[in-house]
Amino acid sequence: MDVGEKIKKKSMKLHERLIRWRRHLHMNPELSFQEVKTARFVAGVLREIPGMKVEEGAGYPTAVVGTLSAGEGPVVAVRADMDALPIREENNVEYRSRHEGIMHACGHDAHTAIGLGVAILLGEFFSLGEVSGTVKFLFQPAEERADEHGSTGAPYMVKGGVLDDVDCIIALHMSPENTLGEVQVHDGYSMANVDVFEAKILGTGGHGAYPHLGTDPVWMLGPVLQALHGIVARRVSPLDAAVVSVGSIVSGSAGNVIPSEAVVKGTIRSYTPDVRKLVHRELDRAFSLVEVFDGKYGLEIKTEDPALYNDPGVNQVIRTVINNLYPEYELLDTPFGLGGEDFAHMTSAVPGAMFFLGCAVGDGVSRDLHTPNFDIDERILPVGVSIIAETVRRFLGSEVK
Repeated sequence: MDVGEKIKKKSMKLHERLIRWRRHLHMNPELSFQEVKTARFVAGVLREIPGMKVEEGAGYPTAVVGTLSAGEGPVVAVRADMDALPIREENNVEYRSRHEGIMHACGHDAHTAIGLGVAILLGEFFSLGEVSGTVKFLFQPAEERADEHGSTGAPYMVKGGVLDDVDCIIALHMSPENTLGEVQVHDGYSMANVDVFEAKILGTGGHGAYPHLGTDPVWMLGPVLQALHGIVARRVSPLDAAVVSVGSIVSGSAGNVIPSEAVVKGTIRSYTPDVRKLVHRELDRAFSLVEVFDGKYGLEIKTEDPALYNDPGVNQVIRTVINNLYPEYELLDTPFGLGGEDFAHMTSAVPGAMFFLGCAVGDGVSRDLHTPNFDIDERILPVGVSIIAETVRRFLGSEVK
């Protein structure tokens, strides 16, 4: 039996434990920056692994880092995110969330369980002296939401130095849009830059019966909104990916009063730095239209996550591993969409890659990410363990040229 088959077999032996961990986490979800019990659970499992060094509070109080090391060699990191979403679960399953209004609706419970499985499996290789080098298991808080400082969990861990000695990093993501046996692996930019904006359109306001005596920010919204929605259609090349979406417009409080301001909030998504800059510039131009109507404006754009860049070299190892372990699987070379992923902060710091693993339940029900009925086919759990563990082993074994 070759090493790859050995890893598959060991991963399958972990299947019941993986399901148990994933369901425990699913029943006990915690929101971003509040993953106290989740972090405690993760640290407890890691401490049971011989040779594992466990550090809590690496960059943020609820972050956990486990490290296995033996001799000289590469340093490879595996990242798993731990936080849940403010969503009320609608699944009627025995492992339904016990916390009303909080749910693991993005697969982070599975990511964490798989990360723990990889740690146990590789711990065996280290204890037997079959690998040399270092593996760091990064269990990250707050992928879903930025705090009051505009930061999610990944930047805190990067600033905390967890990647200072790392040569490459690997992560996966559940993909309910794909069936079991489909894996998305894509080189280069694969998920979007995430920016948010807030603009205030300022007029004088006035009496609703005498609109000619003042300036009306609500009226000014008309051409501004047309310009905003025209940015992607007419200013960005059809060959480039971008989105400008308005999610909130707030103005006024009485039907007979023209308000003095209107507040517009939205999100911007793009793949490349050039398109990101273009959209920012065009957004400002769109709001500047109010000046033609004697209005004023203020625009604030906050950059959150950079675009996820998948290193082609790291991806090539992942592809080879999947082809060797699961030759029947279909590799899909497609971007992951215009969603954001703060793992991008880590792949901006060191070479790395994330792949999307098909996990559709297959019951004919749409169970998309961030929906109240999200769920996964739990047969995917040992598959995720096998792929990541064997990929790490190949980096440690200097089989990667």
